[in-house]
Amino acid sequence: MRIRTDDDVYRVDAVWLGPPQATFPWRARYVAWGVGMVTFLVVLGLERQLGIGFGFFSTGWGLLITILLTRLIGSRITHERPLTAVAAMWVRELTAPRRVTAGRGGAASASRVRVERDRPRPGQRSSRRWGRRKERTGVRAPTSSQQR
Repeated sequence: MRIRTDDDVYRVDAVWLGPPQATFPWRARYVAWGVGMVTFLVVLGLERQLGIGFGFFSTGWGLLITILLTRLIGSRITHERPLTAVAAMWVRELTAPRRVTAGRGGAASASRVRVERDRPRPGQRSSRRWGRRKERTGVRAPTSSQQR
């Protein structure tokens, strides 16, 4: 004996094809229409915040971005994972506690940079290259024995 599951009942999407006698050439679920309307308002609001004026092309680009975002969100929503579950999962993922990683410094440090009062002039030879360093007045650069 074969037992059939009720998965076929849930696979039927609640699809609105348009008004009677004038159906749309595309299929869109009811949840997609709701997500699309909210997304369109958010996209238009973001355009205004970015300083993009309200015009034909800005609204067209907003509509295109809305369609892409709605299709992306709609691809994640199924009868087994409804919109509320996806939204709750997204909120929990963003607010989950994270392990704090403290930086311990990078590969380079400014602690060993020599600071001299006068900048070197072209043609001057570095005193370091020719033996001992010549003592200068002003700020003294720390040596390795002074740092410890």
